[in-house]
Amino acid sequence: MSTSIRLKRFGSKKNPHYRLVVIDSKAARDSRSIEEVGQYHPVESEEKQVVLKEDRIREWISKGAQPSATVKKLLNKHHITLTRNIE
Repeated sequence: MSTSIRLKRFGSKKNPHYRLVVIDSKAARDSRSIEEVGQYHPVESEEKQVVLKEDRIREWISKGAQPSATVKKLLNKHHITLTRNIE
């Protein structure tokens, strides 16, 4: 099973909240996920916009999970490298 790390949308109209989830790459956007590894609130200005579980993200990437383009931008912004550890 190939996995990806991507955004899952929550929230109301014009007020989105996203969760960074590990999900089967062939599944729909809002379908059942394997694990939640972070949150992203693009509209919030007072609160912290991005919450990431760095250790879990690094572990999933080392297992072969591919981040989506948007998730890759968020990870680069927060200095999380996307290198895989080959053992």
